[in-house]
This record gives sequence, structure tokens and C-alpha cells, in this order.
Amino acid sequence: MRLLKTDLPGVLLIEPDVFRDDRGLFMESYHAEKYLKLGISATFVQDNFSSSVKGTLRGLHAQLRKPQGKLIRVTKGEIFDVAVDARPGSKTFGKWFGTKLSENNALQLYIPAGFFHGYCVLTEKADVEYKCTNYYDGSDEVGVFWNDPTLNIQWPIDSPILSAKDSKLPDFNSSIARFEAYRSL
Repeated sequence: MRLLKTDLPGVLLIEPDVFRDDRGLFMESYHAEKYLKLGISATFVQDNFSSSVKGTLRGLHAQLRKPQGKLIRVTKGEIFDVAVDARPGSKTFGKWFGTKLSENNALQLYIPAGFFHGYCVLTEKADVEYKCTNYYDGSDEVGVFWNDPTLNIQWPIDSPILSAKDSKLPDFNSSIARFEAYRSL
């Protein structure tokens, strides 16, 4: 297993050991001790699965009071996965990192709490699994509109398929204002 560098402290790109032969492949998708050695000491409490069609964009999402760290992997297809730093005082605040995750490259992305997360589907279909460090609470969710000009994320799609909720997300500065208002309580 190898750790690949990203531009955002705490965001880790992981290349697991994949053993391929004429029967297919085998890999450990999670091993607590090995991930701890990579710097991931988080306890995961919830596993999520999504299946989406080409052009779907999910995100960008975070939670206020119950922030989630996430360990993401793709079991079918390919996505472009994005993390945006929303940690006040961080040297990389407002910066983003994006990478392709696929069933072929078997890469995993760890995004710690304090980041917005989203991804778009690049193949006809993509199945995504991710582990979370906190339980999801829809009333606690905040988001950022996918093409916010402040962030200037270089998505590899122009006209994504969005949920009704995601099509109404505010800009980055408005979402950060919600974080600040919560922290001042």
C-alpha cells in the first residue's frame, strides 16, 4: 500500500495493493492497522453506497455539528472526486483537490472532517462506496454549488445532472458564513 501526496494537508490518496491474475483481483479495501500507519486514525461508523449514471454530480456537501471524514472508493466505473478545504485558519482554506477514482486504478481518497466533498460520474455508470466517521444528519448538512466561481474547480463535465437539492446550493462564501455563525454560538 502506498500513500500518494495531495496538495491539501490531511487529504490522502491511497494506492492499495491489488493482486490480479486470470481469475480477477483481490485487495484489502480497509485494514485499520495499515491505515493507522498511513495517518488515518479515524473510527468509521457508517458505510454508504451510491450508484449513479454518467454526468451525475453529487455535492459539494459537508456537515456543521457532526462533521464526517470519508474514505471513498469506486467499485464500478470512474468518477472525478473533489475535496474543498473549509477549515478556518487552514493555509489551504478554499483550495480544492480533485482526482479520478475508478474500479481499474483502485485508488482510495481519504477526506478528513472539515472539507466539502463531491464527485461527478465519468462512465456510463459508477458505483461508489465510502466509509464515514460520523452518522449522516440531513438537518446538519451544508453545501456549495458545484461551479462556484470562487473555487474554480476544474470539473471534467460542463452540464451535470444534479439533484433538486444540489441545484439550489449556495456559493462558497455563504456556506462558510453558516460555519462561522455556528462556531460563534
